[in-house]
Amino acid sequence: MTHRNIAVVGSGYMGGGIAQVLALAGARVALADVSAEIAQSNYDRLLKESDDFVAAGLFPADATDRLKENLWPAKDIEEAVVDAEYIEEAVPEVLEIKHATLSRISAAARPDAIIGSNTSTISIAKLAEAVSNPERFLGVHFSNPAPFIPGVEVIPHEGTSEQTIEAARAVVGETGKETATVKDVTGFVLNRLQYALFHEAAQVVEEGIATAEDVDTLVRTTFGFRLPFFGPFAIADMAGLDVYAFCYKSLQTGFPERFATPAILQEKVDAGQLGTKTGSGFLNVPADRTPELVAYRNKAYVAMQKLLEDLGPAPIQ
Repeated sequence: MTHRNIAVVGSGYMGGGIAQVLALAGARVALADVSAEIAQSNYDRLLKESDDFVAAGLFPADATDRLKENLWPAKDIEEAVVDAEYIEEAVPEVLEIKHATLSRISAAARPDAIIGSNTSTISIAKLAEAVSNPERFLGVHFSNPAPFIPGVEVIPHEGTSEQTIEAARAVVGETGKETATVKDVTGFVLNRLQYALFHEAAQVVEEGIATAEDVDTLVRTTFGFRLPFFGPFAIADMAGLDVYAFCYKSLQTGFPERFATPAILQEKVDAGQLGTKTGSGFLNVPADRTPELVAYRNKAYVAMQKLLEDLGPAPIQ
């Protein structure tokens, strides 16, 4: 990252965290906001925050020195973006604000500069209407808190060039984070999954089936316990896709429409592709590697339990 000039427009909690990530990775990062004073104030906050993170063992010992070397507050958007090869927009989730900001960015930036938006909800194609050369524009969605969440959602619109996608993924990858590229649809993928879980959890509480506390306990101590290591398709493959199909049929006795068996699952089962037990499923883990996978899974779960014991319960009560 040491050769990269990057700008982050929007210096609040999300934008500031993204700027920290990029600057700690070695890029020269300009931080801009609606005024030079706000950019400076948030720059100072980020340095103080870094000192706190270093003291807590969350940032490396030289983090604040690296930020002082690589991060700088710009007087305005135009100064921040003029020499940047990559620009991350992280202003509030209001279409008019984003359009006005993106218009200023694209007018002042190099014509080949890649522009990413940190939006979590707004159509990338709609945002692209404010960008000149929209083939260089896409969504690059970091999660809160940006310095500590390792995944980033990359969302091209139909007009985004492949070169732009590859370049944006390279920038993010150089920070040590992982990217997943998804289509520009409502909710993208991250929030579509997150809110689907919350919707079902809320219904369980509304119906008096369990309290919010008990739902949270079940999620974090059962299937949620697996999620740092395996996504839903890997978990399904290990459980057995035939087992999943049977469970869907059981759920349908109470919720026939809400839990209709996904066609993609039934197709796998009908074809005899049942997951790790057959060596083919959603992820096609070879059957001869199943013992290795199970050994990793068990080791991972024991390590997670040890970590939770070392940390103690979350201070939410």
